[in-house]
Formats: sequence, C-alpha cells, structure tokens
Amino acid sequence: EESLASPESLAARRQRLLDDYRQMIGPWPEKTPLEAEVTGTIECDGYRIEKVVYQSRPGHRVTANLYLPGQGKPPFRAVLVACGHASNGKAYPSYQPAGIILARNGLAALIYDPISQGERHQRIDAAETGTANHTHLYYGAMLVGRSVVKYEAWDGIRGIDYLLSRPEVAPDQPVGMTGNSGGGTQTTFLMPLDDRIGPAAPSCYLMTQERKFISRTGPADGCQHLPYEGARGIDHADYIIMRAPHPTRVLAAEQDYFEIAAVRDACTQAGRVYAGLGCAERMDLFSYDDKHGFSKPRREKACQWMRQWLLDDPAEVIEPEFQLQSEEALWATKTGQVATSYPDEISVGELNLREAKRLGSARREFWETNDKRTCLAEVRRMIGVREDLGPVSVRSQGTIAHHGYSIERLLIERQGEVPIPALLLAPDALPGPLPATLYVDGRGKRSAGEQIEGLVRKGQIVLSIDARGWGETGGEEYRAGMLGLHVGRPLLGQRVEDLVAALDVLADNSRVDAERIDLLGVGTAGPVALHAFALDERFTSLTLGGSIRSWVDDVVGQPRAEDVIGYMVPSALLEYDLPD
Repeated sequence: EESLASPESLAARRQRLLDDYRQMIGPWPEKTPLEAEVTGTIECDGYRIEKVVYQSRPGHRVTANLYLPGQGKPPFRAVLVACGHASNGKAYPSYQPAGIILARNGLAALIYDPISQGERHQRIDAAETGTANHTHLYYGAMLVGRSVVKYEAWDGIRGIDYLLSRPEVAPDQPVGMTGNSGGGTQTTFLMPLDDRIGPAAPSCYLMTQERKFISRTGPADGCQHLPYEGARGIDHADYIIMRAPHPTRVLAAEQDYFEIAAVRDACTQAGRVYAGLGCAERMDLFSYDDKHGFSKPRREKACQWMRQWLLDDPAEVIEPEFQLQSEEALWATKTGQVATSYPDEISVGELNLREAKRLGSARREFWETNDKRTCLAEVRRMIGVREDLGPVSVRSQGTIAHHGYSIERLLIERQGEVPIPALLLAPDALPGPLPATLYVDGRGKRSAGEQIEGLVRKGQIVLSIDARGWGETGGEEYRAGMLGLHVGRPLLGQRVEDLVAALDVLADNSRVDAERIDLLGVGTAGPVALHAFALDERFTSLTLGGSIRSWVDDVVGQPRAEDVIGYMVPSALLEYDLPD
C-alpha cells in the first residue's frame, strides 16, 4: 500500500525487488562465442524453419528452431518462445503452432529446448526421468550458489543474443517473450532480468505463491524455485512489477490447476502498480475456459500482444490449421540428443560438479584464515539456526515398564514450533548420574529398537526423537523442504534446532550426567546430527550411520540422489562441505 503512494515510492519498491532478485540469481557468466550452427532448413507454407544449435556456455549446447516469415521484408521483429514440460520440447504439438503463428504474422520466433527436454536430456540412459531431472539438478546447483532457474534464464538470454545476431532480425530493438507452463515459468523469471525483452506473455504459470504451495500445483519441480523468494518478499506478481512499465499479458486457463482465482489476484496486484505508473493498458489478463496448455486461444492472444507492441498493430489474430512437423524432422542434431551428437558436450550436472570442485580452494581458505568460532557462526547463519531457541517444555504421555528399563513417551515443545515426539529409555535401579545418548534417525524414533535397547542395557539413558517431518510428525518431505527454503529456513536448520531442544531436555534430567551426552545420527539424520554436534559443544561424541559423507561427492556428483531435500543448504559449498 505504501509503495502505491507515489511514482517515487513505486520506483523504490521496484528497484528493491530487482536488487534482491538479482542477488538471489547471482552473477551471470561471461558471454562467450555462441558458435551457432544452422544444421538444416524446412521450407513451409508462408514461413521457413531453421534448425539451430548454439552454445550458451562453452560446450553446453541449446537446440532450437527458428521460425522466419516467408513474406514481408526483413529485418523482422523477434519473439523468444520458451517450452513447457514436454519431453519432446520444441516439437510438442501445441508449441510448434506458437512458432508458426508468429512467423505467419511477420515475426521471427526462436523456440528452444529447455534443460532435460527435447534434444537436451542431461543423461542418456534407461533411468533418465525427463523434467524430474530439473529437481535432481536443482540440488547440486543450489549447493554451489546456482539454480536451474539461472541455467534456463541464461539459455534464454543467449537465445536473445542469437536472435539479434541474425541478419533477418531488427538489431537493437526489443524482442518479445512467451511460453506456456514451464515455459511460462521461464518467461516469468527471465522477463525482469533482460531489458531487451519488451512485451511478455507468460501462460499457465503466474499466480500467487501462497496458493501455489497450498494447492496441488506446488511445490512443483526444481526449475520453478529460487531459495529465499518468500524470505525476500517476492511473489509471482512482483516479477511483473519489477519490469513495469514493459507490456505484460498473463495468459490463463480457467480450469487449470494453477487456480484462476490466484491468477486474477496476482494480476490485480500488478495492475494496480501499472495504473499507478499511468500505463494501465500495458498490463493485461486473458483467460479462457479450458484446461492447462498452450491452446489456440492463448496462442492467438500471445501473438496479438506481440504484434500490438512490436509492430504497433493491435488487430485480432486468428490461427488457422497448421501442418506440423515430426519430432525427428525438427532435430537440430544428428542423433536427436546433444549428449550423443557432440563428444565435448557438458551437462548441467557436470557444470555443477566442476563449480563444486573449483570452490574447494575457497572453502579451504575460509577455514584456514578464520577462527573456528567465526566459521561456525557462518554455518549457523547459513542453515538458519537461532542462538536463542526460547524455553523448552516437556509433557509426559505415560510410561511403559520393560524388563530392566522403562520407556517414557514425551512431547518436547517450543512456542510456535513443531512438537517433537520422543521416547526416553532409562535403566532401572542404577544410581545416577548416567551417561546418555540422543538418538535421531530419518526413519523415525522406533527404527533401531535393538540398538537403542543395547545402549540402555549397558547403563545409558537414551532419548530417541522424531525431529520434524520424521516418524509421528512425518509428511511430505519434498513439500516441507521446498517451503523451508522458500521462507529462508532450511529444513536441516529447523531439525538442528529440534536436536538442540532435545539436548536441553537431556541435560536438565536429574539422572543424566550432562558432561557425558553422546549424539547418534542415522541415515538422512546424519547431516543434521553432524551440524548439531559442530554447533553445540555440550555433546561429548558423535556417531553417524548410513549417512552421506560429502555434498560434493554424494549430491553434486550424484545428480540423481534421492531424499536429499532435508539437508540442502543454499550456497553451502561456497563456505563449507560436510567434512569441514
């Protein structure tokens, strides 16, 4: 509301959002030669298709189709078209017509394959999972301070470079951008970042973040996320606001799982800003009563929007029936995949791993030039663990007697936090104070009964807990992890706080020797236990079982690693790896 008070306050908010967004994206790589190739041409009725390969980074290729008008006099104005989550990318039956209708209406259109789609599958084997690979790559990219959002945005930026390098395209003129679903995602993320993008028309994506996470739409895969968006106060509408007063038309489906009410809400927010800037006509919403997809009505409205703002022609556009090409006919590579067509092709997974290894010297310097306290304070900040956790309370839920020991069911609570179910096992008739073990296992507190019982029979007190999201508090790990990253509280850090709260409970127990409390972490709880042990000196020793040993080797180096969202820390490898 305050930002709407004046053009100056609007400009200040827009700049703050843009500064935060650019910081979240991080610095762009150096622009290197595109080494573009045209590998074939298809002559069609009223247009032609050129098969294109360009390198967005050295050895990292983008496959594309360039649709050029068959009539009219060049240079033409141009539009970048991003593909949604179709395994065959640019060849998908509703994406080909987007290029055709633009070309038939006097605009050059470059449709390019996203990462893990079309001719750009990142791993060629039986286990390739297409767009699910976006999430696997997201983990490794996140750890090195990158994102799939950034990789895809850079591919698009270099696509604009390629378009503007073509003699058929008007140089030094704004280009348009559109795309559906995952392509709407790419359009949304890229349109504020490159001032060369004039009119934009994201389709079937933009809504409100709150409804996205609540509904079955979210959290979606790794190409649709930047850590800390929520913590920075950036909602979907803000990607439009950042680029005001550039013309933006949101395309929507009224039966979409991207809920139409949330789409309208986001557009209303953005529309108020455009109205405040005196250019309300530059912000528009078009919705059609159909389901998710780049359907004919939305393609027509995308093309009309591009013609309105690039050619100063607001006339309606009608799309006729088009003859489509086969997937193979549109291949820009010999084999249909860059990975098998070019021996020197570098995948996103390899780019992440190279960066992780390159950062090794920076990590060593960080730990060698700073004292331990300074280093651990930075670790604490990165995982979001607070110094003061507030008071911890314990409620007994009853006690069960066993042969030689008892099991007390506890609920450990902190104000505003998830309750921690726990089992306190204590040997009978042994004088205290006794040594103790805090046990945490990603499978839940009951997963290692024999191991825990063995410790008790050796004279130890054991507190076995369900840190949030495990055991009795279990739920959708991926959703919880993505939400944690969104609001700036990685799930790993939240669970470390749970362990510290449980440690407080043990240390305050009159039968426990507070100078002899060990920590045992198993499976996915291993990295959590490791962090807790490093940050809290009250633990005497640490034992890990079945845990990953290194983010570099076990996550970045294994881009299909599963069940890792719970110990992801954005940009961690700029400062430390688990062995540190």
